[in-house]
Amino acid sequence: MRLPLITLVLVAACSNDPNHTGNPLGLPMSGASSVFGSAAYTKRRGEVEVIVKSNFDAIRTDIRAGGGPVLTKAMDAAGIPERDRPTRIIQLQSDSALYNSTPGALVTALMVYGG
Repeated sequence: MRLPLITLVLVAACSNDPNHTGNPLGLPMSGASSVFGSAAYTKRRGEVEVIVKSNFDAIRTDIRAGGGPVLTKAMDAAGIPERDRPTRIIQLQSDSALYNSTPGALVTALMVYGG
């Protein structure tokens, strides 16, 4: 009696329907990829933060001008696709009041645009 019940529970756990945990058999791999993905994101964010905070006045000038070398370097580090950059620069210009005193907000915006 127990074997059919255990089999039923295991088979039900392998459903293809969406759920919050995903396939339980894939949890070890998804956990490992999450750790590596998080480490890569943290490294990328650190690079963007160094660029922005080290060149804060220059990057604000680049944003006002519609582009420039420091902004390009920060966008490269954040992973913002080339095709998206003109739109993102316009967004940065329209939100420039947020970034004038808070470099962290600019770092966050660049990281969000980079995905």
